[in-house]
Amino acid sequence: MVNITTQYMGMTLRSPLVASASPLSEKLDNIKRIEDAGAGAVVMFSLFEEQIRRERETLFHHLVYGTDSFAEALTYFPEPEQYHAGPDQYLDLIRKAKEAVDIPVIASLNGTSIGGWTKFAHKMQEAGADALELNVYYIPTDMNVTSAQVEQTYLDILYAVKQTVSIPVAMKISPYFSNMAHMAKLLDDGGANALVLFNRFYQPDIDLETLDVRPNVLLSTPQAARLPMTWIGILFKKIKADLAATSGVHTSEDALKMLLVGANVTMMTAALLKNGIDHIRVVEAGLRRWMEEHEYESVDQMRGSVSQVHAEDPSAFERAQYMRALTMYRPNWSAE
Repeated sequence: MVNITTQYMGMTLRSPLVASASPLSEKLDNIKRIEDAGAGAVVMFSLFEEQIRRERETLFHHLVYGTDSFAEALTYFPEPEQYHAGPDQYLDLIRKAKEAVDIPVIASLNGTSIGGWTKFAHKMQEAGADALELNVYYIPTDMNVTSAQVEQTYLDILYAVKQTVSIPVAMKISPYFSNMAHMAKLLDDGGANALVLFNRFYQPDIDLETLDVRPNVLLSTPQAARLPMTWIGILFKKIKADLAATSGVHTSEDALKMLLVGANVTMMTAALLKNGIDHIRVVEAGLRRWMEEHEYESVDQMRGSVSQVHAEDPSAFERAQYMRALTMYRPNWSAE
């Protein structure tokens, strides 16, 4: 029997297959099903900076509104208006999940700036979260902001959160940096316990009838795995932080490739939304079968064996492979 346990941010997981942040974790029953299906951990759906700020602003409004006229107004605490699951409900779900399952529960905070919302990470820790995934969804549009300032925003948020918690912190980031390798080193030096590669920015669409800009969610496909696979292969053994692969992991083959280039864990969302939570069992079965056929005894044994530091041709991760791909490609149709 092969050993598929893995280490992630100091935690021992029964499997490298992790359910990443998605609407599935909004219900306690689904979190239980994720554990039953064999996931090594579950990342809670994201709590957004705007939700925390909105709750505080709403509470402040109700606390001070009318106090000039009614001294007793300060004793009136109406329920703040909520959309989605608010901060209090989020903390309550963490508590219930920790009581219901044995796998690690990783909280998720999503934001773009420094502010009071980063202190909410401490409340997540108090609620029982085993770790925190910090999803910095930041699209700089100010033409006067430099790349160095963009990078510093990520580092400042990481520092702010690390000062408030003692649990491990993973940074989920996009690949859009001038030098991704340098940014990974900065986050590693800044204390990130793991890097989650990569965040996918959801671009809006246009309704051609109303000419409205509308939200548009496109689930990832296996082709999306190529980018995180490339960078995990490059970063393996070059930074201390663990590496989590996300985006494009749909099959056991996808998961295996990520592990072979150096991922500690492989995260799935789209595959579970499309195929159901029990799809984790299918992926695990394929993972075990391949390892047995190729005589790997453990995930640790094979992890990183095809990374850049272990590759026979390290240039395969860089420009040489790009040139080979373009020069060898041939169209499916016959040219006249």
